[in-house]
Amino acid sequence: MKKRLIFSLLAVILVMAMLVGCTGNAAPQATNSNEPSPSESPADKKYKVGFSQGTMNHPFRVAMVEENVAYAKEHYPNMEIIVTDGNNDSSKQVADVEDLIAQGIDLLVISPLTAEALTDVCEKAMKAGIPVLTLDRNVNTEVTSFIGAENRPMGVASAKLLAEMLDEKGRIIEIQGTAGASATIDRHEGFIEELANYPEMEIIAEQYCDYLRENAMRYMEDMLQRFGPGEIDAVYTHNDEMALGAVEAIRAAGREDEGIKVIGMDGTEVAFEAIQNGSMAFTVVYPYCAPEGIQYAYKVLTGEKIDTRIQLDTAIVSEENIDEWIGKGL
Repeated sequence: MKKRLIFSLLAVILVMAMLVGCTGNAAPQATNSNEPSPSESPADKKYKVGFSQGTMNHPFRVAMVEENVAYAKEHYPNMEIIVTDGNNDSSKQVADVEDLIAQGIDLLVISPLTAEALTDVCEKAMKAGIPVLTLDRNVNTEVTSFIGAENRPMGVASAKLLAEMLDEKGRIIEIQGTAGASATIDRHEGFIEELANYPEMEIIAEQYCDYLRENAMRYMEDMLQRFGPGEIDAVYTHNDEMALGAVEAIRAAGREDEGIKVIGMDGTEVAFEAIQNGSMAFTVVYPYCAPEGIQYAYKVLTGEKIDTRIQLDTAIVSEENIDEWIGKGL
């Protein structure tokens, strides 16, 4: 009887030991690397952010990147930012984003060169659980948030003010940005939408010039040969760099005394100086999404909810208010 009791107790002890051993050797549960550990607050976690810029060939785009990166270094020491430059090539920017995703970024900030070309890769990032913030230009898929000003109203406002300046009569050359870019589409459509209210105002020629000064200058040189003195009343351009290219062409042709009104967008300091000296009529200031881009990125990373569309303010700068803006441009 005693032997049976001892054997029974030993058997129970052996089974319990085996159970404890199995529990101790169980595989640990998988954890999400993007989630802070119980002892780690969101503000302490290290974050890796990919910043994909469509091109760095323009002061507006350089400022967008540099100001956001500088703000992060000062305020978010736990944030690493990897910057890529698409070099004005959509296929390269797609490859850049693919590489950023492969590097395991926690969030993607992107200013897409064109909407259509960058849509699929932004959708891929979202499906992979990587939040996506688009700056200035958008894509044709749902993202975490678009941050920027509304470009269409800027086109409307430009046409309205130009109509006032020209007494609702004028022949206009339009120099557009990059074909397929959301900003280009909206700045054009807003302008022609408002222009329809003025039957004696018309666009007599238009061309895509990729937001580049040298492209706009060459195109304007051709237009000045095509249209003689008195046949051009205004040049509506989609950014200040192209406006300045048009100004250079007009000056080189010796036609600056014709009173051709040149309009820009973005709000660069050089454009402000051109307005001050009378070679540009006005520009529409477009915020370059800094430091807002990185501020909202940090909010998303630390679990804060943000709006899917964040609208930044714009302003028109002309000779009437140039003294308030000179020295404050890009």
